[in-house]
Amino acid sequence: MSAAPLSPAAGVGVDRRRSRRRRGLRLTLEGWAFVGPATVLVLGLSIFPAIWSFFLSLQRWDGFSEPEGVGLHNYAYALTDADLAAAVTHTVLYTALFVPSSVLLGLLLAVALNRRIRFIGLYRTAIFVPFVASAAATGILTTYLFSPQFGLLNNVLRRVGLPQQGWLEDPRQAMVVIAIMSLWGSAAFTTVIFLAALQDIPGELVEAARIDGATSRQAFWHVTVPQLAPVAVFATIWQVIQALQLFDLVYTTTRGGPLNATQTVVYYLWNAAFRQTEFGYGSAVAWTLFIVTMLITIGVVLYARRARIEAF
Repeated sequence: MSAAPLSPAAGVGVDRRRSRRRRGLRLTLEGWAFVGPATVLVLGLSIFPAIWSFFLSLQRWDGFSEPEGVGLHNYAYALTDADLAAAVTHTVLYTALFVPSSVLLGLLLAVALNRRIRFIGLYRTAIFVPFVASAAATGILTTYLFSPQFGLLNNVLRRVGLPQQGWLEDPRQAMVVIAIMSLWGSAAFTTVIFLAALQDIPGELVEAARIDGATSRQAFWHVTVPQLAPVAVFATIWQVIQALQLFDLVYTTTRGGPLNATQTVVYYLWNAAFRQTEFGYGSAVAWTLFIVTMLITIGVVLYARRARIEAF
C-alpha cells in the first residue's frame, strides 16, 4: 500500500520546521564566527599551556635535552627550597601591605568621588589613568621618584635638610616602595568598583536613616558600609590574586634585588624557568601557586557565604 499524500497544512508545517532548523543553524554558525577566534586564543594561550605545564612539572627539562620523568620530585623539592621560602615571605609581606591599603584607599576615593561637584569627571579620569599605564611606565616613574642617587624624593629630603633614604637599594625599604607604586597603579580598580556600588545603593535607605535621626557618619557606617560588603569581598579576592602574581613592577625596577629582598614567587619561578632553564621546576612552582591561590579564593568565598555576604 502506498503512503497517503501529505495534506497542504502538513506540508506547510514541515517547511516551517525546516526553515526554523536552517535559521537556527545559520544563527549558530554566525555566533561561532564571532566567538570562534577568541575561543581559539583562549584554548591556545591559556588552557593548552596550562595543561602542558602540568605535565612539564612532572619532568626535568632544560628546553634542549630529552625530558626526564621525575614524578612529584619537583613539588617535593619546592617544599624544601629555602630560596622559594624567602620568595613566599616577600610575597606575603607585599600582599599584607598592598591588599588592605588598596581596598581601603579605593573605598575612601570612591566616597570622595561620589559627589556632584565641578570637574568631577576630570577627577575620576585622573584617578583611573594610573590603572591603564603600562608596567614599564610605572617602573620608570618608580625609578625616577625613589632612586637613591637622583630620585625626586631624595632631592626633596636634601633640600629640607632631612637624611636621604636608600629606597630601592635598601632591603628594608624596597618592598615598601614596590607596594606604594602598586597601590598608585591599582587603587583605581577598587575605586571604580566601589564607586559603581555606591551609585547603586538606593538613596531612600540613607534618607530613611537620616529621618530616623542618624548623623551622616552613622548613616555611612550602618547603612552604606553593609551594602558595600559583597563588593569589598570581591575586591579583596581580586587584589589578593593580583598581589600573589606580582612580577612586572619587580622586573622593571629591582629585578628581585637588593639582596633578593623583592624577589616574589612569580619572579622566582620566572628566573628558575627562563634564566636557569629549569622548566619542570618552574612549572611545579607555578602550579603550586595556582593551587594556593584557589584555596585562598575558595576559603574567602565560603567565609563570605557563611557570613551571608553574597559576593558571588
